[in-house]
Amino acid sequence: MSMDKLIEKVVLTKNPTVAGLDPKLEYVPEFIKQRALDKYGNTLKAAAKALLEFNKGLIDELYDIVPAIKPQCAYYEMYGWQGVKTLYKTIEYAKKKGMYVITDGKRNDIGTTMEAYATGHLGKTNVNGNMLHGFAGDCLTVNGYLGTDGIAPLIKVCDKYDKGIFVLVKTSNPSSGELQDKKIDGKTVYEMMGEMCETWGEQLPGKYGYSGVGAVVGATYPEQLKELREKMPHTFFLVPGYGAQGGAAKDVSYAFDKKGLGAIVNSSRGIMCAYQKENCSEEDYAKAARREAIRMRDDIVGAIAQIHLK
Repeated sequence: MSMDKLIEKVVLTKNPTVAGLDPKLEYVPEFIKQRALDKYGNTLKAAAKALLEFNKGLIDELYDIVPAIKPQCAYYEMYGWQGVKTLYKTIEYAKKKGMYVITDGKRNDIGTTMEAYATGHLGKTNVNGNMLHGFAGDCLTVNGYLGTDGIAPLIKVCDKYDKGIFVLVKTSNPSSGELQDKKIDGKTVYEMMGEMCETWGEQLPGKYGYSGVGAVVGATYPEQLKELREKMPHTFFLVPGYGAQGGAAKDVSYAFDKKGLGAIVNSSRGIMCAYQKENCSEEDYAKAARREAIRMRDDIVGAIAQIHLK
């Protein structure tokens, strides 16, 4: 099961974190931007080329210490088809380096449309008898608030191609409680979504106790994180909100089990823009990202149980 691969990567690196590659052109060092602009002009192609070079530099410095990347589709789609090509090549490059890839698309639809999303991001497309990957991610973030009709097509593809999903449960944004904290028959909406994840996950069991259906649970709500960890023992968590959004190591620690497993914590701007925070040379941007990734790893590992499988 795909989530087993993620767990094994976490254990191998002793690092329960994921680098969110959500690049904007303003995050890219000037020397990379200018090189692309000089060659391609003020075009979307130039922007996409600059993002790809930026991403590759980050991956080169992170792949041996960080188990996974999480590219957010929107940051590539904003640069048109050229940006989407950069998303494809970023995933491809990270996979060649041995990294696990969580594609952050938050897809949400039903029936054949959701089948198409599932096939494009996690499965293979039939081109005149030739089965080809669209994008080769290991996992996809999805919105489960259309119910089982939106999840069932994904389960089928995940089972066939050994992939996984992360379903939005309790998100890190300030207004999440407007809906997710509402109660129905005494249960919050996020609790009910968590129960659904546990049920959906029964179809994708994993050998380490966590299913192929994970959950997105934000670090900015530590009490809910603790509550959901207890109520969702078979669901692996993707935890956004650490760092720039205010979540601390103690907050995210509630996502983990007694083996130091059960969750992976995301940082995007904190890692990508570490060189800006350090105020170091732009040419040192990737090394600065590595330093921040190590700091983040040590911060979180210091707040959870020792990571082990047995």
